[in-house]
Amino acid sequence: MNRELIIVIEQLAREKGIDPEILYDAVESALLSGSKKTHAAADNSRIEIDRKTGAVRAFTRKKVVADVADGHLEISLDEAKRLNPDAELDDELELPEKPPELGRIGAQTVKQVILQRVRDAEREGIYAEFIGKEGQILRGVVHRIEKRNVILEIGKAEAILPEREQIPGERYNPGDRIRAYVLEVRRTIKGPQIALSRTHPGYLARLFETEIPEIQEGIVIVKATAREAGERAKVAVASTKRDVDPIGACVGLRGTRIQVISRELRGEKIDIIEWSHDPTTFVARALSPAKVSSVTVREAELEEEQPSALVIVPDNQLSLAIGKKGQNARLAAKLTGMRIDIKSEGEVEAERAHAEAQEVGRQALSGLPGVDAAAFAALTEAGLASPAAVADANLERLRALDAVGTHAEAIQRAAAEWVAAHAPAPVEAEPEGDEGEAGADSESDAKAPDAHNVPAPE
Repeated sequence: MNRELIIVIEQLAREKGIDPEILYDAVESALLSGSKKTHAAADNSRIEIDRKTGAVRAFTRKKVVADVADGHLEISLDEAKRLNPDAELDDELELPEKPPELGRIGAQTVKQVILQRVRDAEREGIYAEFIGKEGQILRGVVHRIEKRNVILEIGKAEAILPEREQIPGERYNPGDRIRAYVLEVRRTIKGPQIALSRTHPGYLARLFETEIPEIQEGIVIVKATAREAGERAKVAVASTKRDVDPIGACVGLRGTRIQVISRELRGEKIDIIEWSHDPTTFVARALSPAKVSSVTVREAELEEEQPSALVIVPDNQLSLAIGKKGQNARLAAKLTGMRIDIKSEGEVEAERAHAEAQEVGRQALSGLPGVDAAAFAALTEAGLASPAAVADANLERLRALDAVGTHAEAIQRAAAEWVAAHAPAPVEAEPEGDEGEAGADSESDAKAPDAHNVPAPE
């Protein structure tokens, strides 16, 4: 019987992938728990299984005292001396005892304890195996689908691919083999839970490492990734050797390498750009395929703030730089880690002209008769920062300003005179042609949309 116990433990350990020592400890604990059910064994008892013969031995630990009050826990000094001549008071001796015989209840307890310890050991083994695989790609077989969450079998473990981590439009059936990125491994009451993802940017980076030999060898490095799963992604790569083109290595001959990755991601379009140490250059490349006129980078003033970049593009490149529904600009911001503001050259020129006009108006206002420093400050604070604004303002509103008061009429009259003196000269109409047609042309020109209002190409 003892020999059979060793054979069963060794066989069970191989089947479950558990260290045999864990099972020996489980059986010893189970036998001790079972003996307490029938013989009320004390807490100072211990059961040991010989690892070679399978013999079961029981021991009781007792304290050496002068006067014995509890025979289960204590032993007299004289008796202790007979067993061990070196024994002293307050020493503890471990004495051999007859192994307990288990009844029906005790045997049931042994079974439950062993099963529980085996389950715990299996769960701990699975956790230890997969905790080191976070951030890696695993292959699994679709086992079942629960409320749109896909449950995969990965070896002896089960992993979950939540709906939010699935590429939009993908469909899975039991038996399908798929690859996924290990997002998280954590302990739960029901055992280790392995969460997978097919939308994480790290999945794209790992696919590049898997499919491109230069990345595996460290010749090309993936510096950053950004993606909107199933639609479009951007990957920044750099080369550690001058004679290796990182973009060409990733694209492959006639695009064979990048096509394999794109198919794995359900046709996701992938833009590969060359990474740069210079933030200005990196931002300009990140907005590819749009052509950029200039980039101005502003570093973050506070730690929690993001650095920002002002990008100016030609008028005909604005919609391309922003992308469909702002997708190109969003991906560029994710890739660079910056907040990106995109403006067209026409818009920048219009802002500059507007700022110059405002400055001219402020200077003209400060030079009007009756406008001293206090009146100028009061007018600009009220939003009347130019002679034209003062000339069009309500007279009562001007009188209500303390620094203007009784000078309101004189200031407004001077502002009106300035506006009249600086009004643009009227354009003479052509002598020939119908007046109504000219008016129609003027109206259509006024309503013609500028470059900013042209919708982004589909």
